[in-house]
Amino acid sequence: MRLRGRNKVTPEFNMSSMTDIVFLLLIFFMIASTLVSAEAIDLLLPKSSSKTTQTKSVSVSVDKDVNYYIDMQQVEKDNLETELLAKLGTQEEPVITIRSDQDVEMKHVVFIMDIANKNKIKSTLAVQSK
Repeated sequence: MRLRGRNKVTPEFNMSSMTDIVFLLLIFFMIASTLVSAEAIDLLLPKSSSKTTQTKSVSVSVDKDVNYYIDMQQVEKDNLETELLAKLGTQEEPVITIRSDQDVEMKHVVFIMDIANKNKIKSTLAVQSK
């Protein structure tokens, strides 16, 4: 009489649980990467129908509480010019992008433009497209 066991062990490895874990990790990292933003300063830019070209430049921002930032680092108003010149270094054609909240008074933007003109720095004003 020949007896055979009912539970037969198969030498195969089931990959479905491994692919589920990899898929969940992929979804997690895709969602996490979209939540990381490049611009940490919360500004509502004014709207315009014109388009600007993107060049490598230093960003000077003014938020609604009239805090000045150079590339997301807060700078005092009195030190803005020296910090900006130090950040630009020895670039041949320095360019700055002025970003201001739409509720900021124009005199603060003109203050930044005056610094740029005095030091022969090209400046562009960042706006939000309509």
